[in-house]
Amino acid sequence: MPPRRRSALLARLVVDEPGRPQVILGELRRVILDGAVPPSTVIPLREVAVLFGVSHIPVREALKTLMGEGLVTHEPHGGYTVAQLTANELREMYIVRETLETASLAAAATNASDAERAELLEINALLEQAIRDDDPVAYHRQSRRFHVALTRPSRMFRLLHMLESAWNVTEPVQSMVHIGGADRVKLHTDHALMLDAFLARDVERLLLVAESHHRRLESVIATLPTDTGLLAPADAVPTDAVPAADISVAQ
Repeated sequence: MPPRRRSALLARLVVDEPGRPQVILGELRRVILDGAVPPSTVIPLREVAVLFGVSHIPVREALKTLMGEGLVTHEPHGGYTVAQLTANELREMYIVRETLETASLAAAATNASDAERAELLEINALLEQAIRDDDPVAYHRQSRRFHVALTRPSRMFRLLHMLESAWNVTEPVQSMVHIGGADRVKLHTDHALMLDAFLARDVERLLLVAESHHRRLESVIATLPTDTGLLAPADAVPTDAVPAADISVAQ
């Protein structure tokens, strides 16, 4: 039997102070959301415990919390893995993201301070740089920052918390990394139009452009490969799947 391969996740974990169980949850979440480990990556409970210098109990509790957030799945005889969405589940989560973002945009455009408007301009410049550099990882990261900066001024904190949870569920897929460069350019053109409407506090135009952007996004996401392991087979059913309504409970 060939030797078991070391989980790619272990190499990404940072342990500054071994023996502190309270940091395990945050560090596991950071690595998963960073996109450095793909969906279905094994999370070896025992090895994580050894790495942090703790018993299995705090690691298991951290993994249970991440299951509640939709970031980790568990099978009785297969252990813990980074959650893997089906194409349909990914599409559903993008619909959730669109619905929540749209609900916040009018208030955000109206309430945004000068500092928040300036932050959007800075992020947009970083998106443009990522396009010029053909850097899909940077584009993915800055795209999320852009949408967060668009919605945060709404001050609708419960809604924003739910939106963050929905973003997190899709983050292991790293969608913007796997689409074509031409599609990223088109999506960024939408971002520029959204930014222009936002800065003008033109809510009606902002909502129209945002709707067009989300339709384009849906069409781009539909082209993601389904035979590379990035997405789960359509008939896959997670053993310990948590209903969407429960995502925020465990945070």
